[in-house]
Amino acid sequence: MKKITTIFRQISGQVLVLSVIALMSMPLFFSCVDNDDDIPENMYTAQKMTAGAFLESQQDRFSEFTALLKRTPYFSLMTTYGRYTLFAPTNEAMASYIQNNGYGSVAGIPQNICDSVARTHIIRKGAFFTSDVPEGNVGLNMLDQYITWASDTDVTNGNRLIYYVNKNSRMTEFNDSVTNGVVHIVDHVLSSSNDFLPEKMNEDSTITLFCEAMRLTHMDDSLHQYMDENYSIGVDSFTLGTQERCLNNGNPYMTSLWVDKRYFKFTAFVEPDSIYHRYGINNIEDLKAYAKRIYDATYPEDAGLYDDDFTHRKNPLNRFVSYHLLDRIIMYNDLVGNSLTSQCWKTNIADPEEFFETMCPGTLIRTVMPSGSDQGVYINRRGLMARLYDDQSRGSKVLAPSESGKNEQQALNGFYHYIDDILTFSPHTRDVIFNCRMRFHASTLSRDFMNCDGRNHKDDIGNTLRGFKKGFLDGWEMSDDSFVGVSSPDLWWASFQGCVVVISKRFDVTFRLPCVPKKGTYEIRMGYTPNEERGVIQAYLNNVPCGIPVDMRIYPGDAEIGFVADGSEGAQTAEEIQMQDKALHNRGFMKGPDVWYQGGTGNTGGCLRTNGIATRRVLATETLDPEKVYYLRVRQVLDDPEKYCNFNYLEICPKSVYGSPEGEDQH
Repeated sequence: MKKITTIFRQISGQVLVLSVIALMSMPLFFSCVDNDDDIPENMYTAQKMTAGAFLESQQDRFSEFTALLKRTPYFSLMTTYGRYTLFAPTNEAMASYIQNNGYGSVAGIPQNICDSVARTHIIRKGAFFTSDVPEGNVGLNMLDQYITWASDTDVTNGNRLIYYVNKNSRMTEFNDSVTNGVVHIVDHVLSSSNDFLPEKMNEDSTITLFCEAMRLTHMDDSLHQYMDENYSIGVDSFTLGTQERCLNNGNPYMTSLWVDKRYFKFTAFVEPDSIYHRYGINNIEDLKAYAKRIYDATYPEDAGLYDDDFTHRKNPLNRFVSYHLLDRIIMYNDLVGNSLTSQCWKTNIADPEEFFETMCPGTLIRTVMPSGSDQGVYINRRGLMARLYDDQSRGSKVLAPSESGKNEQQALNGFYHYIDDILTFSPHTRDVIFNCRMRFHASTLSRDFMNCDGRNHKDDIGNTLRGFKKGFLDGWEMSDDSFVGVSSPDLWWASFQGCVVVISKRFDVTFRLPCVPKKGTYEIRMGYTPNEERGVIQAYLNNVPCGIPVDMRIYPGDAEIGFVADGSEGAQTAEEIQMQDKALHNRGFMKGPDVWYQGGTGNTGGCLRTNGIATRRVLATETLDPEKVYYLRVRQVLDDPEKYCNFNYLEICPKSVYGSPEGEDQH
């Protein structure tokens, strides 16, 4: 039986590559224990009742849904051990669904529709309670479509919380814990869309202007991919159905799992027509003129050259539309960081933020989650908490599910978000908003990491490593003897966002760098955590070596690096700390960011800047141009397949920031 290397274990906050685990088949589970001690107890768990038994015990309420499930393999699934989230429509909800679709009875529902309805209502990878996710993406159902919920208050009933699933199904009861997960009762059958994103958007009467512009530029043609039919995994692959948790001297490995399907998905940020009307934009001609004013100013060298060719990527309207589009799906509560951000980000010193390339060539968006009184998620905001650095830096707010009305915004291959102000890559956006250090978590450096259950994934079996096959990882090339995988977030990992991309075996990989907002001098840096299990890597920028190899086994406190903790002898005052940082930087290293706290912000010793483990390595200082494409190659120098590269994040920092008189901040 074949085996796969690149298995992890966790020791003292470090992720260590170990040896080999064998393939075996066994049921999935959320944690390592095989009991239900961590499930909130109520009458159902006390009676050891499964989700299936829960439905059968209340046939006066759920007989119709139970009958539907029993026509599929999924009722028996609800009686087995595991951790599931089940949304159970009442008999009244089922009767309405049957009548509206003309089926007559459950028996009249076609078999394929029964299967689809059943899978729509089940999240297989975990039990999610309303306390786990306040609003936004809950998880993927068995159709690999997102379940979202939004909350509201019932002013007629003491302001008690109301939850809606996928916009239009109200939870009449929620958090009924059972021995194999949780059941939420809903008053409408959950729907799933088979439309691609452009068709779903065209159904929305509130966004007609943007949709017309999308059709005119033919950018809608770029949003019609869904699944890679050429991708497959064989019987020797680790899939979500097969795993083994092996031991080595009592230490558990982290299971490696190949992604089982490869999807193409997209995100659109869209202004409702009412936002355009505020700016005097009432028809497509007005929108063309507005786009021309903005993008002629941003790209004066292209002004007037492509005005009548709306499909040209340098046409102003084409740039306007494509700047609203991403080649990956990002749900609302994944726009900034992950599930650990609220626990681990020190929000009083810097706002949580992310950077993503758009489908407009050479452009980025900056998603920001300001803390304090002005909460929410914004695009292209510059400030701290509720304060702005100037009056043009508010950005466009992304409306949360509870702020977005009743239109379902999820399509088969993507999601669209409403925004409350016009989004453009204006000269101010380029020169001011992006005059900053841009930190890209490694798991955002391919759309496949985000579309195929890599970034932020969680599994029934706990922490796992999601593997990506050669030839099926967009923007990456790898040698035959390379493995690339993304770990799941963990509160106690000494890594920014609590997860990493692992590059292992005798690897030689090359990936495309994100673009820069404008031509200039930038530092390119890699964030990682050293350990004796790491390798020695040689980095190349467009195949030009980036200095000498980086020995990832050397800790910052070793003489070669010379880390001195803040407040220790020789680095006590602010001036001494700044001087020590400068000396460290001159040797090509930097401390980790002070905004992320391993174990949570209450764990004061876990700040990545002061823990003596997290490290940034300056790889190159180069002039970069948004019109050009750059690649970073990382090659294992050691002839040892058990050593690996712990790739946490990439930084691209302009000289205006790292070379400023006051120096770069510690964030």
